[in-house]
Amino acid sequence: MQYRTLGRTGERVSAIGLGGWHLGFASIDERLSIRIIREAIDRGVTFLDNSWDYNDGASELRMGKALRDGYRSRAFLMTKIDGRSKAEATRQLEESLRRLETDCIDLVQHHEVIRYEDPHRIFDEEGAHAALDEARRAGKVRYIGFTGHKDPRIHLHTLEVGREHGFTFDTVQMPLNVMDAHYRSFELLVLPELVKQNIGVLGMKSLANGLILRSGTVTAPECLRYALSLPTSVVITGIESLERLEQALEVIRTFQPLSDAERQALLAKTSHAAMRGEFELFKTTSIFDATALNPSWLGEEPPRDLARRAGALAVRHVKGLDRRRLAQHLQRRLQRDPLPHEVHHTLPVRHEGLHMGLAFAETRLVVAFDDHDLIGLARQEPYRSADRFLIR
Repeated sequence: MQYRTLGRTGERVSAIGLGGWHLGFASIDERLSIRIIREAIDRGVTFLDNSWDYNDGASELRMGKALRDGYRSRAFLMTKIDGRSKAEATRQLEESLRRLETDCIDLVQHHEVIRYEDPHRIFDEEGAHAALDEARRAGKVRYIGFTGHKDPRIHLHTLEVGREHGFTFDTVQMPLNVMDAHYRSFELLVLPELVKQNIGVLGMKSLANGLILRSGTVTAPECLRYALSLPTSVVITGIESLERLEQALEVIRTFQPLSDAERQALLAKTSHAAMRGEFELFKTTSIFDATALNPSWLGEEPPRDLARRAGALAVRHVKGLDRRRLAQHLQRRLQRDPLPHEVHHTLPVRHEGLHMGLAFAETRLVVAFDDHDLIGLARQEPYRSADRFLIR
């Protein structure tokens, strides 16, 4: 087994990580899942991946059983939580600790950061980061990261929001595969920033759940070798059989980084198939977005004072504007009087007696409207009744 350093944590972890999702499939016998985990550890794999939401908890439960009899001390254990609120994140973390049969998880990551508003919810005063920070101080968590599969610009935005709150993530997980370089690329946009900041790089979807193989352009060993040749700390791969485990271990046993010529040859073979994201459906569809299908996993959004979130506000009534004219009006308003740079989230608004909503151009602007009148909230003068509005 080859080992790499997990960013600025200094931890040494196996270059291949054992994915947890497949291990909880109902089609796989629990005894086989446990055998795969223990066999992987016995063969030198130390990095174990999991998530609170995998297979209704079965993945964590099976891994917890496999880590009995001294195996826990030989593993670097990672899991993920979906909760964006402090309360929901705390609940999910405590459940993961029970399922995994441990009092400390090495790495916990905010899962599925796939919306621009996700980091704002995470770093709210009553957000999930507060829960993980509290857990780390209590010795329940050692390191904190985040994952996402949708758009590299959301990853960069999340890193920025973290910095604005004085926090640098220990790890970031993202798709890194031979087709990613051609379409909405995490490798080209995010990877250099992680290397620059010495943040641990967790590669995932090296085979895109097998979709890349259906293109007929590359083999599974080529996919793994491509991802391992990037400056990754760990490449997490899904393994649901001892044969697949053996295949992954053989790739790492014989691993040599791709030469420039080999890399360019693989990219050339995959360029046409990859150019529209057809084999990376986690980027182009919602079928991989578990939190979109289960929004309750995110928890309640905390109430936020409108003035605090959007700056000093003033109310302006504009009669008889339809939605199209509303957007045009707001664009003109933004050109004259831009909102503060930090207002980047998209949130629904509720207020008694009004139908509330959002309109946005380059920068989001909170607006409220009823059946006939528009109330545009612009910045310049204090809005004295801001306490009557809640953004949820």
